[in-house]
Amino acid sequence: MAKRPATVGTLLGLGAAVSFGVSTPISKGLLDSVGPQLLAGLLYLGAFLALAVLIPVRRRSPEARIRRSDLPRLGMLTLAGGIAAPVLLLVGLEQVQASTGSLLLNLEGPATLLLGLLVFREHLGRSAALGAACIFSGAVVLTLPHGSVGGQMVGIACIAAACALWGLDNNLTQSLTVRDPFSIVTVKTGVAATVNVGVALIIGAEVPGASIIAGALTLGAVAFGMSVVLDAYALRLLGAARESAIFAVAPFVGAVVAWPLLGEQLGVQEIVAGTIMAIGVLAVLHEHHEHSHEHEPLVHDHVHVHDAHHQHDHAPGTDPGAPHSHQHQHARLVHAHAHVSDVHHRHDH
Repeated sequence: MAKRPATVGTLLGLGAAVSFGVSTPISKGLLDSVGPQLLAGLLYLGAFLALAVLIPVRRRSPEARIRRSDLPRLGMLTLAGGIAAPVLLLVGLEQVQASTGSLLLNLEGPATLLLGLLVFREHLGRSAALGAACIFSGAVVLTLPHGSVGGQMVGIACIAAACALWGLDNNLTQSLTVRDPFSIVTVKTGVAATVNVGVALIIGAEVPGASIIAGALTLGAVAFGMSVVLDAYALRLLGAARESAIFAVAPFVGAVVAWPLLGEQLGVQEIVAGTIMAIGVLAVLHEHHEHSHEHEPLVHDHVHVHDAHHQHDHAPGTDPGAPHSHQHQHARLVHAHAHVSDVHHRHDH
């Protein structure tokens, strides 16, 4: 039996959280050898190079191409999430305790969720809202006992601002995932790498040794390449609010990885946090949101097959049952079925 789109989205979101979470202890260590701006650039350069290798394979993808009308949003999410946020995060991590940085990073989830609900017309049912609350609570349990929110206020403000910008990035990315998520992430990582590396070299950043560069590129391929692509597909299937809850398990993954990598202890606190998060993920995963709703007339372009939402004519030779993309029109439709806040389901409740 085929998995529901929400189930697939949850699994992709967990994959993104794992691949990003493993990077946290390593990124902290790399800051001892390379400045924050250059490190941000190298991480995104590693992501771009990993994705660029796959571009020839992707040329026959049925996904919709990026259009000129998408460029303002693509530019905004790249500036917010690809250029400003990583630098702010790394600057902040240099100035605060590790426990403080971990706690503040949990602001990204609530920032994404609130923007999704208040600005981008997403909706969470009771089960998903309870699951999100559990996951965010588990993240707080994971970090709070390690220390108070201390350190320099500049560092705290930088990390909080980075989380807010990533929240905006997540919602803008979700709105663009009717296009090819792989292409969106490739453009974002390429521009972010060019700008951050270029600015770092212009201002005289010290270039680290070859082993540090190789380590940063490899880390970027996983944490800012694979992770962000998986996250983009999860955003498409789940909406930004639900995805933010799933991705919030990343700090727990980082704590688990830090256990063997940095010799830190995995104690009762981490086990309790992981249990709470697991309950939250199950609550989000098993939510069943179904009611009669209305689809307004809409014209757009994205990959699709013919289903209840896509009934239109094609030129001869097009297989409507195979994934394909083209500009098409949705007529007004009223029906009931299980759904989440994807691009076709932004309506009042």
